[in-house]
Amino acid sequence: MGAWIAVAVGGAIGSMGRFWLAGVMAALTGPRFPWGTLLINVLGSFLIGLVAGLTLTPARVGMHPDLRIFLMTGICGGFTTFSAFSLQTLELIQGGAVVPAMGYAIGSVVLCVISTYAAWALGRL
Repeated sequence: MGAWIAVAVGGAIGSMGRFWLAGVMAALTGPRFPWGTLLINVLGSFLIGLVAGLTLTPARVGMHPDLRIFLMTGICGGFTTFSAFSLQTLELIQGGAVVPAMGYAIGSVVLCVISTYAAWALGRL
């Protein structure tokens, strides 16, 4: 049950952080380019990479699994799911699966944009 609570609380914190930062960036830069989303994706990817690099090997910093889940799945997942995508792509590359990693990255972006467009068009019917 601890992991479920960690994800729920972290997700709420991450979502609130995303909402706040997107609003701040829109107020600073205007609505013409999604600078807030770009910044959120970069920060979330940096944070998940930092936590993974510090904690996911035996020789690194010891961290309770619930705290790791709180940070990585909860906060980063609520802040941006792009961080999980980035970490999974990195793990494929580190495992020597460079071509599948590139396929995953390109496929994710292309298929998600197509899927979003298809759903948008369906919603416009």
